[in-house]
Amino acid sequence: MYRFTEETDLQAFEAFVQTHGGQYLQSSKWAQVKEAWGHRFYSGFDGEERVLTALVLTRTIPGAGNLWYCPAGPVCDYANAALLEQFSAFVTGEMKKHGGFALFLDPCVPLRINGEKQAEGVTVHKNLLGAGFALNPNVTKYVYKSPVQMLIPLRDGAGNPVTAQAQLKSFEKGVRYSVRVGESRGLTEKVYTIDDVERDPQILEDFAAIMGDTSDRNSFTGRNTDYVKSLMQVFGPQGMDLMLVYYDKNADRALEEERQKRRAALEASLPTAPEKKQRGIREEMDAIDKQHEHFAERIRETEGMGDRVAVAGGVTSNYGGIRSCLFGGARNLLRNNLRASHFFNFRRLCRTIDLGCHCHDLGYVLLQDVPPDSDGTLGPCVPEPDFVGIEAFKHSFGADRVEFIGEYVLVANRVKYYSYTHVIVMARKALAAVHGLTRKLRNRK
Repeated sequence: MYRFTEETDLQAFEAFVQTHGGQYLQSSKWAQVKEAWGHRFYSGFDGEERVLTALVLTRTIPGAGNLWYCPAGPVCDYANAALLEQFSAFVTGEMKKHGGFALFLDPCVPLRINGEKQAEGVTVHKNLLGAGFALNPNVTKYVYKSPVQMLIPLRDGAGNPVTAQAQLKSFEKGVRYSVRVGESRGLTEKVYTIDDVERDPQILEDFAAIMGDTSDRNSFTGRNTDYVKSLMQVFGPQGMDLMLVYYDKNADRALEEERQKRRAALEASLPTAPEKKQRGIREEMDAIDKQHEHFAERIRETEGMGDRVAVAGGVTSNYGGIRSCLFGGARNLLRNNLRASHFFNFRRLCRTIDLGCHCHDLGYVLLQDVPPDSDGTLGPCVPEPDFVGIEAFKHSFGADRVEFIGEYVLVANRVKYYSYTHVIVMARKALAAVHGLTRKLRNRK
């Protein structure tokens, strides 16, 4: 028999998460970030040995009660069916005691990797069903996160760390070219911690401009800078950083000067060069002339912006050996000329490698609803139309497409759960229809 209790020793809780493959979403610190939610901490023991931790976020749903959500699921051995069954019985009792109508969780257990079914995922699916959980096959109605993540493993088959240059070779050809274009056109990066951000407000202002352009371009609502700052404060300098990529005009001018010196030398050599080499010399001169056109365009477009302009950036967490890309984007400024997004994502990956992490998480892909698979597991995931290009972009960096097992729900009060899933949803749809009709009538007037 396992013993479960509400946890008060958060230091021990956090140490277990860190040393047992947990993610930042399962950390006690995540509760500090999610200020709009309540929270509870639970631990499970086999004798005196801790075998499970669970951060549970709680939120009151008008007309239904308290929704409970365990981000990324509890940290435990999901192959241990008895542990899951006993935790399920315990947490059901806790929900009934504290007014929770259902617990949702979405374990980071792979079901498919690059389309190949994983036996581990099927086993854990069966164990969760046996413990009283039910799979939610409707991915568009998940409480929090998509089950598809784009992950770059940073260990080879023998478990050895990969180098940045080896990883660069795995990128698609066009991405490798874009990375090198950025290096040759004056792009530089700078990593900031919360200490830097609190000292210099301009850092977050530059980041806000980047995310503003990105959200407008991709039609999503971004987080405000207060939320970003809060994240960085909670996780601290070692757990969260912000990288900005700058277009450095002085560096670009220096590179252009070197190119023009090279062109002058080529032109001087042309009259005496052997005929068979003249064609190659002219082609190199033409390439330099083309580069000069791009350089002149960059200077024109950034006129009056100072010598250093932030053009891309993102916030990355560092937890449990995994670096997760939480936010990121690029300015509309000089997008095709600088290829700043490719340069930024490579330099972000380089930092992950330098820190000795074993995985680089490029983030999620939003999905369409699909029928369950023949064995009852989540069906093969299909991206939303707007995310097809985003997924392809992430895949071009050598990322694996990891489909996790999905979201599961444990119901403690079926009447309130029905109210949450049916009555409230229908009421919201009806209210939206009324608002839509009202707007149409106003427009006619």
